[in-house]
Amino acid sequence: MSSNIQAIRDDFAFLDDWEDRYRYIIELGNELPPFPEEARDAAHKVPGCVSQVWLLTHRAQERDPVLTFDGDSDAHIVRGLVAIMLALFSGKHASEIGRIDAEGVMADLGLDEHLTPQRANGLRSMVKRIKRDAEESLAMEGS
Repeated sequence: MSSNIQAIRDDFAFLDDWEDRYRYIIELGNELPPFPEEARDAAHKVPGCVSQVWLLTHRAQERDPVLTFDGDSDAHIVRGLVAIMLALFSGKHASEIGRIDAEGVMADLGLDEHLTPQRANGLRSMVKRIKRDAEESLAMEGS
């Protein structure tokens, strides 16, 4: 899988039409690791998404912890969008996550123009959740 955002950007640049890009997004989603069944609950559900989206955050026990994320959705395209957001945020320090411009990345990839408003809002909800988890991780370390 294209596990980093630069590889995804490169692949997007190579693909000319949006039919191919949508297929690629679905492929990214199909390559996500299996999501734990026990985390398909209200606590891990991302509110604001039309499709069901679940997000599981793992924190290293350290100052400014590295956060990794697992995610899943019940919709193919959304699952691929989850994969893109995980590539963007997972494996970064909590302090770094707050500075990542997800809207800018979505615009660079053209997702802002080619997603339905509901999907774009769902993606923003996921970004908010990731950034909130990062802020909480920093607050926990500071206390």
